[in-house]
Formats: sequence, C-alpha cells, structure tokens
Amino acid sequence: MERVHLVLREVGAHEPDGVNTTQIARAIGLPRPTVHRLLGSLREVGMVERETDSDRWVVGSELYVLGAVAARRHDVTQYALPIVRELAVATGESAFFSVRRGNDTICLLAEDGAFPLRSHVLHEGARFPLGVVSAGLAILAHLDDREIADYLDAVDLATQFGPAHGRDAVLERVATTRRHGYAVNPGLVVEGSWGMAAVVFDVAEQPRWALTLTGVEHRFSPERHAELGDLLLRAAHTLSTRIARGTGRR
Repeated sequence: MERVHLVLREVGAHEPDGVNTTQIARAIGLPRPTVHRLLGSLREVGMVERETDSDRWVVGSELYVLGAVAARRHDVTQYALPIVRELAVATGESAFFSVRRGNDTICLLAEDGAFPLRSHVLHEGARFPLGVVSAGLAILAHLDDREIADYLDAVDLATQFGPAHGRDAVLERVATTRRHGYAVNPGLVVEGSWGMAAVVFDVAEQPRWALTLTGVEHRFSPERHAELGDLLLRAAHTLSTRIARGTGRR
C-alpha cells in the first residue's frame, strides 16, 4: 500500500504535464519493473491514465471522483480562494494556499499577481517536505520542539535541497519564523526566487495550512518584509476564522 501511495503521489506532483515510468521509479527509489506493474494495476481501476502520444502518466478519472467525494468533508479552498486573490492583487506577487499532508506541504491554489516576473517554485500540486519553501517552514515553526526534533532526526533535507537545509540551518530559520510570526525563504530552493508564508490554523489551533507570497529577489527586500509579513498574518487570521465559521465549528 505504501508503494501505491508513493506512485500516486508522484503522478499527482507532475500534473498537468504527466511523468514517465522511469522518472517515477527514480524519484521514489523503486525498480522500474515494479513501478510499471503498479501503474498498470492503477490504470485498470482508473486511478491513473497513460497519454498515448507521450507515454506519460497522469491522474485518472477515478481519483477525480474520489476527490470530489472527499472534498465535501475536507475542502476549504472555497474560503481560501478570495483571500489568495486579494493577496495577489494587493501585492502584485504570486499568492498560494498550501495544506499540510503528513510531513509535506502541497500547494492547492495559485494566483498570479500583476508583476510580470514570477517565481516558478510553487504551482498547484507542488509538494515539498516541511522546512523547505516558506509554507513548509511556517508550518514546521508552529509545531512543538519535540515534534520538530523527531522530524529532523528522520529526514535528510540537505541531501536533496542543499546544505542550506541542514539541521542547524533549518532550526535557525524556525527560530526566526517564531520571532516574526511569518516565514521567509531567501531563494534557498531556486536562486533569486523568494517566498514568505504565514500559517492558517484549524479549529483545534493546529497549523494545517499556509498562505504564501512568492516573487523575484528584488521584490522581497528587507524593507518590504514587514509590509508583506503583516499582510500575510492578517490574511491568515481572517482565513482561519472563516474556515472555522464555515465548517460550523466555532
């Protein structure tokens, strides 16, 4: 079951362009024949589809149906979308809404701002481990110290994302995020591509989602951090409240 989940997650991460079998096998560390067999089984039940012109795998119609059913219980994007759009209009930057799934964040919504140069790190469906990109850093910083320590003991972010994601560096950014209330990613995933994020809480006051602004480096000067951070924090508070009220739990 874990292998099936890894395969599906990798296919979903490459929507809408799709991904080939070899790329999936390399990304999840399984032999190509094993991945090919799993994809064949998933295709039989409609979970994935194979594009005939490119041999690339994409999400299947059955996942859409299941997702629509699950959305009745879990979807909060209806509350997030207007706020994401407001952030993009107010700042001119690209705005995003991400959700925590286990030890990852997944981007659910994206809205481009008016400024013509954009960061291309985040997009709908993009997945990153906690502590990587500003959304994952913001959420990580709002976990308790024991949970953060256990997580960093179990992962090796530096191998995949470079020495700037070593344990000590991540903990330093966690401390800075806690002081400011918002997270800043100073081009650590893609050089020159900056991001800032603030946490959105669920009804149990747990950090479940994040709002993000991204753009090119000169648009995220230190002088502008306070302005953008304040906008993000206020928007995140508003969204937390709307989600709680909208689900009838507060």
